Amino acid sequence: MSKEMVERRLLKNFDIGLVLLMLAITVYGLVVIYSASRGSGNESSVVQKQLMWAIAGLIAFSITVSIDHKSFPRLYNWIYGFNLLLLAAVLVVGQAHKDAQRWLGFGPISVQPSELAKISIIITLAVFLTSQRDKLREFKTFALSFVHIAVPMLFILKQPDLGTSLVIVAIWLGMTFIAGVKIQHLALFLAVMLVVGVIGWNTPYVLKDYQKGRLTSFLNPEKDRLGSGYHLVQSRIAIGSGQVTGKGYLHGTQGQLGFIPENHTDFIFTVAAEEFGFMGAAPLILMYLMLLWKGLLIMSETEDFTGRLIAAGIICMFLFHIFVNIGMTLGIMPITGVPLPLMSYGGSSLLANMIAMGVLVGVGMRRHKINF
Repeated sequence: MSKEMVERRLLKNFDIGLVLLMLAITVYGLVVIYSASRGSGNESSVVQKQLMWAIAGLIAFSITVSIDHKSFPRLYNWIYGFNLLLLAAVLVVGQAHKDAQRWLGFGPISVQPSELAKISIIITLAVFLTSQRDKLREFKTFALSFVHIAVPMLFILKQPDLGTSLVIVAIWLGMTFIAGVKIQHLALFLAVMLVVGVIGWNTPYVLKDYQKGRLTSFLNPEKDRLGSGYHLVQSRIAIGSGQVTGKGYLHGTQGQLGFIPENHTDFIFTVAAEEFGFMGAAPLILMYLMLLWKGLLIMSETEDFTGRLIAAGIICMFLFHIFVNIGMTLGIMPITGVPLPLMSYGGSSLLANMIAMGVLVGVGMRRHKINF
């Protein structure tokens, strides 16, 4: 098979629909970010920064989509080692903001390595599980796979960044399940984590008081409506007041008057639902469902084991982010500070999501083995 035929076959498998979904959600996000940040007086600057990150993300997407995932085993040590180096650097020379040290500054640009760490973990975990494919049913392999994510996760917890740590656990659970580990091992892990969680919750200094408050406030936000339950109470008011058609773009009272904290980041869905109502929120959710469905198709059709696991990891990452973020604005999930993919303001998050999309589309392009 000639090189020209190979390239034609790859282009034939290029999922333009998935790319259009990514772009549509990103543009939707820019529109809502402008409205959410309007009261701050620097809405144009905020949108310009997000747009610049979107352009950088598209460049990164173009690069990653061209990389054959079959080359990742050769790059395993470099990817994993560089990931740990960045996370360690955050703890030493990182920038602090609101009691968290999560960013590395490069002149006027700040990058959050924990966002990029999720992609590194997906790729390297897929390579590890593939290398142990004949031993996946053994408990030792299962335990080592957890050690694989535990090392970078400890750095992330130290920042502290509980939300990203939970995303990584969700990725690991999904990938090991798809890989074919024993269900008994997964059940044992969940039982152990439940016990550890109870102990950690009752042990001083493990979780900060504000973290505990945010995790439990969704159960009864009215109990402390001016404290830990404030975010959720205001979010529910805003979403409910949007009704079917919304209050109109730039006319959402809760969002515009500053009643919703972090309305351009964690609570951006609240702003969209208030201003565009059900008619605006439903298409956004539908686009996310289509994105996940296309990802599942790529995963199911990929003949290469490593590629299938990478696709599974990316799907799990997006699914967790979408479900938890929208769920916390509605009051059915704890408030964990997990951004809405491609929508929430944040350069590192947008960049990481577009890189993930590039890897996913790249896997889809090469989902069929090419025999010479």
